[in-house]
Amino acid sequence: MPTTTTAVPRGLAGVVVTDTALGDVRGREGFYHYRQYSAVELAQTRGFEDVWHLMFHGELPDAAARADFTARTAALRHLPREVTDALPGIAAAGAASGPLAGLRTALSLLGAAQGFRPVYDLDADRRREDALAACAAVPTLLTALYRLGQGLDPVEPRDDLSYAANYLYMMTGSEPAPDRVRAIERYLISTVDHGFNASTFTARVVASTGADMAASLVAAVGALSGPLHGGAPSRALDTLDAIGSPDRIDAWVRERVLAGDRIMGFGHPVYRTEDPRSRMLRGIAEDIGGPLVAFAVEVERQVEAILAELKPGRELHTNVEFYAGVVMELCGVPREMFTPTFCAARVVGWSANILEQAEDSKIIRPAAHYAGPPAPQPVPAS
Repeated sequence: MPTTTTAVPRGLAGVVVTDTALGDVRGREGFYHYRQYSAVELAQTRGFEDVWHLMFHGELPDAAARADFTARTAALRHLPREVTDALPGIAAAGAASGPLAGLRTALSLLGAAQGFRPVYDLDADRRREDALAACAAVPTLLTALYRLGQGLDPVEPRDDLSYAANYLYMMTGSEPAPDRVRAIERYLISTVDHGFNASTFTARVVASTGADMAASLVAAVGALSGPLHGGAPSRALDTLDAIGSPDRIDAWVRERVLAGDRIMGFGHPVYRTEDPRSRMLRGIAEDIGGPLVAFAVEVERQVEAILAELKPGRELHTNVEFYAGVVMELCGVPREMFTPTFCAARVVGWSANILEQAEDSKIIRPAAHYAGPPAPQPVPAS
């Protein structure tokens, strides 16, 4: 019996593919949430471990649950020997590609070393344990690969530091200042999850096959590595460098817009108003202050005015990448670690989506419209 197919927009734009209890993005309102709580409010009032607990367990922890969850996840930061021994080779092989490329290999090895099994064969508790192990290990893997790529020794994780503080500590080798920790923590919370973006959808497609946690996360990392997805924070900061000074903003932007070029850090496929993440990160940047922040704010003002003039009727504002790059630069995160830092947060959202998808036994199997020459054609004689 023939299969019924339905034509949908390119890129599945606006197509609802499943139900989720994890959160939602309301683009016309400039609002998004995690399990009913405003993500921006969570970033302003809670720690990263609280939000991680919310995504995995469906509720914000009380003081006792927070302490237990924090201790459990901190203990999982330490890598198996099989993985640590392999990291120098992975870093050397990917020297030109950076830590995110190395993470794909390292996560696969971690899954094998930890004995991850297909989610199809596991109960919910075992899946969650695998997810916790993977999420806790990702900052350790990323920072070790970064430092090895710089010719430095990896820094062992500390169980007494928060997720954000430990991440910065393993990256730099020094205990970070509390205000910088809080700035990065708020950024991490704001990027934990964001609807069915490309990497989240990819993770769920792989999870729908019943594959193991590492396989699903490796696929998500691959999607995130694309410059149209997670590669934008450093590119947005490169835009500020290319402009150079306030007197060059108008001419530089007009030339790019009239040439049809994209201004990195502006525009979003979902939001038709200001990106709430950008608004929050601008506030963080302004609290820190300095010439870079003042320049970024002026670039934002002029770019939005020029875009409104040259592209009337379109709502084009800064997206999360624009001020994310500024905040990370101010907090001492090297540019090659901008997207990996995004990954260190989003791995929690990916994992929560994998856990949710694993509850559904239906494999994701869409159709494609064939647009080639008519078939069948006779096979030419050899």
